[in-house]
Amino acid sequence: MTTSHATNTFDPFSSRACRDIRNELSESLLGAIHDQNMAPVQAVADTYRSMDLQPHIRSYMDDRMRRYRNILSQIPPADPADRDTLPVAALLWDQGLFFEVHEWLEEKWHSSRGAERDLYQALIRAAGTYIHLEVNRLEAARKMAAKAVPALVRLKAIIPSGYHLDDLIAGLEALDPVAPKLGAARL
Repeated sequence: MTTSHATNTFDPFSSRACRDIRNELSESLLGAIHDQNMAPVQAVADTYRSMDLQPHIRSYMDDRMRRYRNILSQIPPADPADRDTLPVAALLWDQGLFFEVHEWLEEKWHSSRGAERDLYQALIRAAGTYIHLEVNRLEAARKMAAKAVPALVRLKAIIPSGYHLDDLIAGLEALDPVAPKLGAARL
């Protein structure tokens, strides 16, 4: 199978191949985090590497695999039920894995309630802002940030200390294309 893309940038909003690769790698990472096993991610990557992919897509995959290995090396073995949501999200965020942050938090968002649910949604929207900024979708990023910021401001009191929430809010308000570090990823 040959995948094509009109430009030399990885853009899951305009390329089905890019979207599929991003989604499948990200989904397999969630399993890898839970199981502390990189094999599912490697299997997805190997499947796509066997295809005729453009260099920018291969480069994206290689970069993701490097970041994923880095993430797994920082997460100590634990029962997946004991894995704290925010530290893993911060670890993913600080690696610039915004789609993966979205996926990780969405999994938790579905089963949460009240302020915790609102916080996960605000962080999902913050990650979405940077997902859009990565491919220069400024209007979509602006709309996403406009939803994230008020909720993050309102929910600041429930964020554990050590997270750089003020920096995140400032970055979202400015639509700074360089995401601030979220910090506090002690696992």
